[in-house]
Amino acid sequence: MLRRRPLLACAALPWLPAAALALDEPSGAVVLTLSGRIARANRSNVAVFDQAMLAQLPQTAFSVRTPWYDRARKFSGPLLRELLASVGSTGQQLRAVALNDYRVDIPAEDAQRYDVLLATRLDDQPIAVRDKGPLFIIYPFDQHPGLRTPVYYSRCAWQLKAIEVS
Repeated sequence: MLRRRPLLACAALPWLPAAALALDEPSGAVVLTLSGRIARANRSNVAVFDQAMLAQLPQTAFSVRTPWYDRARKFSGPLLRELLASVGSTGQQLRAVALNDYRVDIPAEDAQRYDVLLATRLDDQPIAVRDKGPLFIIYPFDQHPGLRTPVYYSRCAWQLKAIEVS
């Protein structure tokens, strides 16, 4: 997924490493765009991912009870911290943006502190848009009951399309 590519504009962006890595171009439909304080991109200062690229990241799965379903459901996909590491994220704040333009700010620390999942699958099936897909940020509510608050529920952006790192 990553290949070395020289970065010509390093002087303009001092937080970027001198030898940035570039992401491959997606071969399928783009489902996620990351922008802002990232060191690895595949298009004009943004990183775009298709489902196949997300599937190449290390995968995690867990079952969890959420307010949106009447029983525990199995969510799987890469951890948010793995996604952020894959683009060399250096920001402290993440703004998640959904297909309906819902926006929520998430401290980047949450991705390090908890196993926050970028769910690409629900009960081992791709998540349909009508069922909150294709991407859904899920916190491990059953592992950390203290996360069962409106603040953390609001950070579970479904129909995710973009993450802006600042």
